[in-house]
Amino acid sequence: MQKLNSETEKIILERFGKDSLIALATVSDGMPNVRTVNSYYDGKAFYVLTYSLSNKMQQIKKNPVVAISGEWFTAHGTGKNLGWFCKKENAGIAEKMKKVFSEWIDNGHNNFDDENTCILCIELTDGILFSNGNRYEIDFTK
Repeated sequence: MQKLNSETEKIILERFGKDSLIALATVSDGMPNVRTVNSYYDGKAFYVLTYSLSNKMQQIKKNPVVAISGEWFTAHGTGKNLGWFCKKENAGIAEKMKKVFSEWIDNGHNNFDDENTCILCIELTDGILFSNGNRYEIDFTK
């Protein structure tokens, strides 16, 4: 397994450094649960705008180990609730998310006055990336 390098980082950014659909898997009572979420990749992590009372966030609260899958990429990671989207500590990532998700973020589906509207950060630990016939096993912790 290799550490994330500029070549693999470039491929991941090209695919996921924008509004991207990924499958997010959590585990509850020994059973896997998978759903598709809008996300974007930045700095060894994926970010998702979500709701802290949702099933996925309740499952992550009990067991933060998650898996994701997207365009020729699968990975494991740790899900972390960064808290309310509008809190001061989230200002930098929230601004990036507003730009990345600009087509739909203000469509009325999200209530930014509700402190349960939160940011899920999926900190990657390891993954497998396929590109141009190559397979890259990546350790994101190095």
